[in-house]
Amino acid sequence: MLHRRDAMMRLGQLGLGTLSLPQVLQATPASGRRKHARSCIYLFLWGGPPQHDMWDMKPDAPQGIRSLFKPIRTAVSGIDICDQMPRLARHTDKVAFVRSLTHPSDNHEPGVYHLLTGKPNPMLAVPRNQRRRGDFPFIGSVVSSFTPPGELPACVTIPRPIGHDGVTYAGTYAGFLGPRHDPMEPRSAPSSREPALHPLAPLPDPDQTRLLARRGLLGALEEQERRLQRAGRADGLGGYYEQAFRMLTSSAARRAFNLDLEPPAVRDRYGRNEYGESFLLARRLVEAGVRLVSMTWMYVTPSGAVANVWDNHGGTGALGGITGYAMLKEKYCLPPLDQGLSALLEDLHQRGLLEETLIVAAGEMGRTPKINAQQGRDHWGKAQTALLAGGGIRGGQVYGATDAQAAYVKDRPVAPEDLLATMHHALGINPEAEIHDRSNRPYRACEGTPLTTLF
Repeated sequence: MLHRRDAMMRLGQLGLGTLSLPQVLQATPASGRRKHARSCIYLFLWGGPPQHDMWDMKPDAPQGIRSLFKPIRTAVSGIDICDQMPRLARHTDKVAFVRSLTHPSDNHEPGVYHLLTGKPNPMLAVPRNQRRRGDFPFIGSVVSSFTPPGELPACVTIPRPIGHDGVTYAGTYAGFLGPRHDPMEPRSAPSSREPALHPLAPLPDPDQTRLLARRGLLGALEEQERRLQRAGRADGLGGYYEQAFRMLTSSAARRAFNLDLEPPAVRDRYGRNEYGESFLLARRLVEAGVRLVSMTWMYVTPSGAVANVWDNHGGTGALGGITGYAMLKEKYCLPPLDQGLSALLEDLHQRGLLEETLIVAAGEMGRTPKINAQQGRDHWGKAQTALLAGGGIRGGQVYGATDAQAAYVKDRPVAPEDLLATMHHALGINPEAEIHDRSNRPYRACEGTPLTTLF
């Protein structure tokens, strides 16, 4: 349950960005010829989705490499996807498939950091790489730094950030930009016994007593900031506390998080599960003005274990030891992705919001060409497919290509920083714009090159 009191407790970590005139001038491309997207939904398929079994199928590859699934025709001639996603196949005219996303790491932690920040970091501790204020900021936090304050935060992460056993992965928050640009999160990384957060909805309107109690908490936080300022360690949150209070009590915020306002048929279309509700909540948040919604895909098992289920090696004890292909067909992989993502594309299109909402789907890596002994695939950073839709992207196209085994990129390689630069470009933020750390040292917002031919 996403309670506003949880958000208040994380008040120092809300993405309530500031915008100065120099930043406006620097962040906006000079040409102005293309209408920029208003918002972005970044779907992160944590674990590493298998390109061979989803978007980049190689039916002519040898046995042991080609997928056990079959390719099916889609709305666009010449673009086939896997037979486990028949609903999404009807919407490929809205999607660009970037089949040449690549980076050198085969580990989750460096891959997550690279795909969320656009920065390689080979020094990350594996597996317990807790996020720190010295980290380069998450893309949503960079977007927050170029966004004026509003009733809702500039960046929201749902249903929870990447992490497990109390460790929240590096690359998932504002890092050196400070707490004011952290994404709003329902709560931090789950413990190993945390139940799934379902459904996602706020509490009823707070009564006056609870409002006064929150005012008291606000005063305590302000006093804490004053102490930090006296100690020279403040991150300059200042008047953002008051704005955060207004946000948490505003009707716009209450409405955005309340899925009960949706017709039952819409909720059924997205799926009555955490994935479907997260897709629907993402649509409601961008509709309400949130600039970047980061949706993390994970599964909390009945026993409480956190599983990054796209990591389909197979044989995972917490998932019953089933094969990798059985994992993909389970309620936590391809079926809800097919249902929820197709519903989101359809819904945004029908509402006239797709052109102003960029959707990006990727994971931290792809999977090996060879199918392993557990009928799954192992870690492989050399190639994966990313999906982009809306936000000015031309649908029905394929960018880049892999070799005959979908193992290595052979045409138009795309680094994670290029993908993020494309997201900035879509939102009207110049990737060359400067951001500054706590010592006022300048950095480019993103080192990559936007894939402008996609638009």
